[in-house]
Amino acid sequence: MTTLTFNAYYTLIAAVLVLLLGSWLVRKIKFLQDFNIPEPVAGGLVAALVLFGVHTVQGVNFQFEKPLQDAFMLVFFSSIGLSADFARLRQGGRPLVIFIIAVSAFIIVQNVVGTVMASALGLDPRIGLVAGSITLTGGHGTAGAWGKDLEAAGVQGAITLGMACATFGLVMGGLLGGPVARRLIRGKPTPGLAGIDDSKPAAGDQEVVFERPHQQRLITAESGLQTLAMFAACLAFSDIMFKVAQGTFFQLPQFVWALAGGVLVRNGLVLIFGVNMFDRAIDVFGNIALSLFLAMALLSLKLWELAGLAVPVMFILAAQTVVMALYATYVTYRAMGGDYDAAVLAAGHCGFGLGATPTAVANMQALTDRFGPSHKAFLIVPMVGAFFVDIVNALLLQGALKVIAWVS
Repeated sequence: MTTLTFNAYYTLIAAVLVLLLGSWLVRKIKFLQDFNIPEPVAGGLVAALVLFGVHTVQGVNFQFEKPLQDAFMLVFFSSIGLSADFARLRQGGRPLVIFIIAVSAFIIVQNVVGTVMASALGLDPRIGLVAGSITLTGGHGTAGAWGKDLEAAGVQGAITLGMACATFGLVMGGLLGGPVARRLIRGKPTPGLAGIDDSKPAAGDQEVVFERPHQQRLITAESGLQTLAMFAACLAFSDIMFKVAQGTFFQLPQFVWALAGGVLVRNGLVLIFGVNMFDRAIDVFGNIALSLFLAMALLSLKLWELAGLAVPVMFILAAQTVVMALYATYVTYRAMGGDYDAAVLAAGHCGFGLGATPTAVANMQALTDRFGPSHKAFLIVPMVGAFFVDIVNALLLQGALKVIAWVS
């Protein structure tokens, strides 16, 4: 069998071409727009199918530069940490803390459902984590990161399966949030749209990092250099801690240390030195890194490895969808107060509990465009979905893997 190897330069070129293809597809196909399918995923899946066809017909394998992909992954998770401002916790107050607790509990539920069903279907229970919070709460970026570590631990096809599950979650998260919230809203008072001037921002609105990847941002050479210095500090921290923690209780995947480094760097600079963080630059670098990482991960998919997993995993994902709807209805909604804001928050939880934060925001926008504003939901969901859930998910997944190893 012939293997075509792409060095770092050609891997980067291929990834950029995938992103350009994805951008064109999303512009042209309404379905991709309606369900907020990311451009790297749209272009990457098409590229993966093409490479699968070439492999099937010609027997050719494609090998892309792995260290480059890993570097962009670490930059992306560093950007999440650098965007996690503890000062924003005070803005959200008690409702934010309650929502974080509800979301954290659901991550545990999601992983229990996934691992129990995987074991019952005769699969490796770690497959249940891939069809659990790794991909559904975590999204494509987390799927690629954990997939890499799981494949190294012997779970064949974890990255490929993760990308498929994450894409399923994006679609179902967009489909589920609206119906769940509309059922909860039925017969209850709503703010309405009277007197709202869409040309003026609501009081307390803030720029949501990662939610507006196409928004124009003014970045100077100085701010870009300062941001790169912070990323370098995060990468150095992750490299040191990953090596130091090997064989200890604190042994974690390197991307978790990159995320933790970002949290420490950002909040240390803000709280100790009073630095005014330039979130726009962090946002841009993070989005670029995520896009390139996903493009490279999807180029490296081996779709033929999924043949034996497709049917049992679909059973798990169907169950996860039902569990999400029930949890949002009977736990998230009630925990957040059982009012209109709680219904919008439940729709948002469906969005990032199965898909991603942009899906959550799209769900909430569809509701507020019809029934009226929910400033509480738009303050809480982006903070939890884009920042805190990744930290909580990483810690809970590490614990879940230790439990599975202990039980096995």
